This record gives sequence, structure tokens and C-alpha cells, in this order.
Amino acid sequence: MAAPPILFLQDIRQGFGTTRLLDGATLAVAPGERLALVGRNGSGKSTLLKIAAGLIEPEAGTRFLQPGATLRVLDQEPDLSGFADVMSYVKAGLGPADDAHHARCLLESLGLSGAEAPAALSGGEARRAALARALAPEPDILLLDEPTNHLDLPAIEWLEAELAASSAALVLISHDRRFLESLSHAMVWLDRGTTRRLEQGFGAFEAWRDQVLEEEERDAHKLARKIVREEHWLRFGVTARRKRNVRRLENLQTLRARRRERTTAPGRVSMAATKAGASGNLVIAAENIIKSFGDRPIITGFSTRIMRGDRVGILGPNGAGKTTLLNILIGTLAPDAGEVFLGAGIEMVGLDQRRAALDPAVTLAEALTEGRGDMAHLGGAPRHVLGYMKDFLFTPEQARTPLGALSGGERGRLMLVRAFAKPSNLLVLDEPTNDLDLETLDLLQELIADYAGTVLLVSHDRDFLDRCVTSVIAFEEAGRWQEYAGGYSDMVAQRGHGVRARAAEKKAAPAPKREAAPPLAKPAPRKKGLGAVERHELKTLPAKMEKLGAEIAALEKRIADPAFYARDAAGFAKATGALGAAQAALQQAESRWLELEILREESGG
Repeated sequence: MAAPPILFLQDIRQGFGTTRLLDGATLAVAPGERLALVGRNGSGKSTLLKIAAGLIEPEAGTRFLQPGATLRVLDQEPDLSGFADVMSYVKAGLGPADDAHHARCLLESLGLSGAEAPAALSGGEARRAALARALAPEPDILLLDEPTNHLDLPAIEWLEAELAASSAALVLISHDRRFLESLSHAMVWLDRGTTRRLEQGFGAFEAWRDQVLEEEERDAHKLARKIVREEHWLRFGVTARRKRNVRRLENLQTLRARRRERTTAPGRVSMAATKAGASGNLVIAAENIIKSFGDRPIITGFSTRIMRGDRVGILGPNGAGKTTLLNILIGTLAPDAGEVFLGAGIEMVGLDQRRAALDPAVTLAEALTEGRGDMAHLGGAPRHVLGYMKDFLFTPEQARTPLGALSGGERGRLMLVRAFAKPSNLLVLDEPTNDLDLETLDLLQELIADYAGTVLLVSHDRDFLDRCVTSVIAFEEAGRWQEYAGGYSDMVAQRGHGVRARAAEKKAAPAPKREAAPPLAKPAPRKKGLGAVERHELKTLPAKMEKLGAEIAALEKRIADPAFYARDAAGFAKATGALGAAQAALQQAESRWLELEILREESGG
């Protein structure tokens, strides 16, 4: 016989303004059970979790928590104000019989001492403190809302192991597929105000969800056809049997009412990246770059070449210097030593993990139209803003909603819309998956796969990296970075472990200062300067590359004409051959220019 639930929510109803967020939602959690609560951004997952925690009183419905059971909740935005230090904040969540030593051990495992001032914490550190506060009492039931947000990979893997070993019942909201697959035993899908339950883990969820939606679509189609048949009979059938007519008319009205009452299935996000002209074959070249902050080395002698079409992930624990490395590679931060060369024709678009470009006072419609009336011009083609909003799952009622009132996932979706609508051939994404729902994550993966340019990506999402990148640049230790072919799982297979916490470096011998470090390997000695022929070649190569780029663009335009082949098959074949030759010549010219430019820099001009 199944154990009675330790927490039970029944027929929960909750609305905000004219929007009905929860409409008969149910949640039952048995002792030791591990549930994943999933649903689209804005569907009410966080609201349902707060009702389960007793933080919000629902408009209707019942909440039952087993008497004597301890419940702890991790909110998306923990509030540490009013506490002198982190340890005080964590201890405030303990009961009289709880062990304060366990709280200290948790903080140390999460890389905190407890003496930190709350005002000085980063987003990731605040999340770690909140996790320690939730886990320290060893509660009977634990409610976690996006626990992996702002955590680095070592902390995510530690938390995964800690929760797997815990005996607490768990209700988890997360966008991290790998995290959900590891921990969930059952799924609760919150969709259009109601909940459906699957007694399997996340691995089976997406196929089940798609099947449910397909069945709904078939039922809707059958209902629509039945209405058409009844309308046809009503108009053209025999009218002598009046009682039967009245009954069938009533039946038709009932069918119509059922159709009106149906809540339509959720749409799919529709988004496409706006293309810019092709960049050169060589996008970024870094040669022995070095960067330090004070006596701490961030990058020591890292070199790489990123070619057009590469998708490169940058991995490492928090504080290792991932964003610093990214900014050096794209030219917004200068290295202390070494050279970074950007190829020709680069048009770059970036996505900031802090959503800094979004003014919370601006409305959603103004953000999409850039304050220019009711027409959105993103991507080049003008379109009415309400139609554009529907493509990205925003309702017309949200048009005048300030951005500050949107959920984190909705703001993330808006940033993606704006980023992909700008012409680009180099896409720079710093933690793009934060707060995104699973459907939008799927869309982002498809966009990256179809993107015609080059992608640089910083992320802690292991599944997302496996699905998106062609290589990863991973932090090793003491400022060393190493590039590996493939995704996150390929990197683990090649080096035998994942991303380790920087705290492990403190236990080892301290890293020597850069002056005492062994000298970097240097190329064979070169002559003092460029010869006359080489100087002339370096001077004329940019014009040659520009001419080849224009020739390639003209040939691509000719070949893109759908009638060209039918009109002149031989000319089409000739143009295709010429295009291949021009692209090879441009690649050769870029490589030669880079070689000569490095030689000029090393010789001092």
C-alpha cells in the first residue's frame, strides 16, 4: 500500500489580474519521493511551489502538510538582507534540534566560510548560501526553484550528489536536463493552469508530453469536424421532426460551448537568426595570450584558432576567468602579453548573462519596436508588434507590461529575440540558458545548429554543451586552458574528469608568480625584420583579401539565382568552380597575412 502524501495540494486556483495562472492544479508528494515540476516560463511553477511552501495563500483549493514534517524552500531570488554574515543567515533556518556543525560543513563544501557579508556576495555565492540554509536542517521535504542557476559545474555536480544521497522528499524546478534526469523519479507537468503526472523520470517526459499534445490536437480536429457535420444537417436536413431538430440544435450549441471552453494548446516559439555576410575563413587567432590580475594568473600562454562555422564552448568554475578569456578573444579586453587577431568581415552580436540591456521600466512592445510606433523592424521586415509577440509566446495583454514585471525566463526569451534579429556572423553567448524553459532551450539549440556563422558560448549546462558545441576550451589549473574536440562528455572522456572547483588549487602548492614561471616555448629565432618583398606583400594583402571577398560575394549572389542553372548549366558549373577557387585563395591570403603580421609585431615593425 502506498504511503500517504506528506504534502498535498488539491484544486489550487490562483490568478493575477485577468490571467488565470492556476486552474485546478494538484500536487501530491510522498515521503522520500523525487518529483520534477516542469512547464513553460510564466505557467505558474514558482507560484505553485510558493503555495506548497505556505508562502502564498491560494484563491481556492486546499493545502495539507503532514503534522510535524519539516519543509524548506529555495527561492529563485534568496533575500539575505538583515543578516550580519552568511553564517547568521544559514543558522536562522535551523530548528532547536538541528546541528549547526552540519551547516558549517555545507558552507565549506560550497566554497563559503560563513563570514562573508551578504551585501558583497555575487549571485552565485548568494545561491550557495541559500542552498546551505535549505539543506542544513535535513528536512522531510525540500522545494527547490531553479537551484542550478548561477552555480558553476563543480557546485552543480556536488549538489546533484548531495540530493541523490538525501532521504528528503524533493520537488524540483530546473531547466538543466542532465540534473533532472539524474534526480527525478516522477514528473508533474503544469500546463495551462492544470497538472498532469507521469510516474517516470525526466528521460521519458518529453516523448510523453508530445504524445499528449498530439492526442489533444486529434481530439480538437474530431470536434471541429463534428461541428461541421451538425451545421450541415441543421441547414439542409429534414425539418419535419421538430423535436429532433431542437435536440440536435442544443447538441450543436453544447459542442460549440465545449470548443470555446477549451484552452488552446501552447504554441511553439518561432524564431530565426538574421544572416549577415560571411566572415573570412579565419575568425579569431590567439597566440600565447597571458592575463593576470595582480599576482593571480588568469591565462598563461593560451593559443587557439577559431574558424568560420566553429561552435566553441568555454568551461570552468566560477572565478576561473571564463568571461575574461571570452572578452580577450573577441577583442573587448587586451591581454597582458600575446596577440589576438580578428578576421575580416566580422559582424558580432552578444547576449549578456545579466540582461543588462533591458530597461525594467520599458514595456514589452517598446522593447520590440525600439519605441518606434506599433511596427517591429527586427530582422529587416516590418511587422505589427502584436503578431510578432505571438511568435515568441507573449500574449497581447502583455504588450504594455513593464519588462521588470516579466519572469526571468520571459526576459531571457526577449533577449534571444533581440540578439538573433540582428545581422551577425559571430554570436557570443554568456550563460544563455539561465531561466529558459525546456521548449525555449530546444529552440536555442536548433538556432545554434542552423546558424551560418561562428558561435562562442559560456555555459554550465552539460546537456546543452553536448548538443551545441564542436569543441570546448576548459580551465585546467593556475591559469592553464586546454581545448578539447567535442562536447562536455567528450572532454570528460578525454581527460578523465569534469570541471573541478578552484578550491582544490588552494590545497596544492601555491602557484608561482609569473616572473618565476618557466618560460613559454618560443618559436625558432627569426630574423630581425621583414624584407622588402615581405613588407610589400603585407601592404598589398588587405586589398587582395578585400577584392577576393567582393568576388566571392558576387559569385554567391549569381549562384543563388534559382533560374541560373536552368538557363546556363555550363556557366553555373564554371561559377561554382570559380567560387571554390576564390574561397581557397582568400583562406591562403588570410593565413599569409597573419603569418607576416605576427613576424612584424615580433620584430617591432
